This record gives sequence, structure tokens and C-alpha cells, in this order.
Amino acid sequence: MRLAAAQARARLAAHAHGVLCTLHPQRGPDPQPVVYAVSSDGHVGVPVDRVKPKTSSRLQREANLAADPRGTLLIEHWELADWSRLWWVRADLRHVPDPPSPLTDELADRLADRFAQYAQKPFHRILVCRVEAVTGWSAAST
Repeated sequence: MRLAAAQARARLAAHAHGVLCTLHPQRGPDPQPVVYAVSSDGHVGVPVDRVKPKTSSRLQREANLAADPRGTLLIEHWELADWSRLWWVRADLRHVPDPPSPLTDELADRLADRFAQYAQKPFHRILVCRVEAVTGWSAAST
């Protein structure tokens, strides 16, 4: 059953992990698992942190968004034993290259509140994207 937009947005905001898909100039779709937070006005913030090891703090997803600001965030709920509880939500995004500081601060606070690893806000930066559309599906009607 198709989720109403408000239901899809609520599920997006309630969850914290999904797959961010950006567009690589040569390879095309470039999916990456990410954690995220949603601001009070509906922007999505994806951290670039100093917690997990990386070869560089400039990630491919940032280069992809600089070349093409479109992205998609897909979240899902899966239960092997009970398919009546399956659902997914897809948020179509547009990268905001120079977000206002209050928005970035709000997203950093939300990430720090949600994840113990981010309590000290060990961020190089927060990738900010405006949610342009949200769709979803659920096996159950409620």
C-alpha cells in the first residue's frame, strides 16, 4: 500500500540509517550506507565524520553531489518472518552546497543526540540536502 506523504516523512524522520544514492559521472548510481538526521524544516544531514577510518575527508559522495546535486535516500524495514511488516521510504534530495549555519548546527545537534559516537560532534562537515519529494510503500495498511 502506498504511504501517504505525511507517513513517509514521519518514517524518514524516525529512522537514522539508510542508503544514500548519488550519481557518479562515469559509473552512474553510487549507493553508500549512511546515518542521517532530519531537521525541523525537512532537510537531511549526512555527517562526514572523524570517527570512522577514511583515506580522505573528501568523500566520493561529495564530489558526486558537486557534479550533480540530485540524490536519493532509501530507508527500509525488513522482517524475514513477517512480511506484513515490510515497508520502505524513498526521499528525493537536492544538495545544498552552502547551507546556513543554523541549519547545519541543528543537524549536528540531532546527530549528536541520536548517536553516542557523535556526542562530541566529531564532524568535518555535514552534507545538507533538501527533501524534494518523499514516497513510500508498506505491506500493511497502518
